[in-house]
Amino acid sequence: MPDVRQQRPTADEYAAFYAGYVSQVPDGDVVEALIGGAEIMAALLHDVDEEAGNRAYAPGKWTLKEVLLHCADAERIFAYRALRIARGDTTLLPGWDENAYAPKSGATARTMGSLLDEMESVRDATVTLFQGFPEEAWARIGNANGQPISVRALAWICAGHLLHHLQVVQDRYLALRGQ
Repeated sequence: MPDVRQQRPTADEYAAFYAGYVSQVPDGDVVEALIGGAEIMAALLHDVDEEAGNRAYAPGKWTLKEVLLHCADAERIFAYRALRIARGDTTLLPGWDENAYAPKSGATARTMGSLLDEMESVRDATVTLFQGFPEEAWARIGNANGQPISVRALAWICAGHLLHHLQVVQDRYLALRGQ
């Protein structure tokens, strides 16, 4: 099965919006990239204090805590879509508005530790889900938010979405520490 996990999805397997996330993932086994992303997250955020977690890098932007919970929310949705499609469910899956989720998430009332624990648990579940898919499931195509999407693409999107946000965190949020 490792071969199917190394096949980067083609552009017709996902909406153009996701191309940036897919491109973030290094070549190789996407499940290993999912595991590696969790390790990067833990190393980057393990010592971030509550003050930094409650800070946004600019007015109108999410706090670091909101970004972290957004990553967990998005991954849950992507994994749910992958599960449905992998099992042959042809139901049209709805889109979601991440900007509507953030203010209702309660992220700022939580600790950085609880948010990291949640994201680690979500990522562990995502890894287990993708590890369990039979080879033929990876090529199945469904429809999410009115666009075709494959199980394979959803794995790469999960991996790349977190990597994208970790880069933003490093460049824009953690650069503010001590200021």
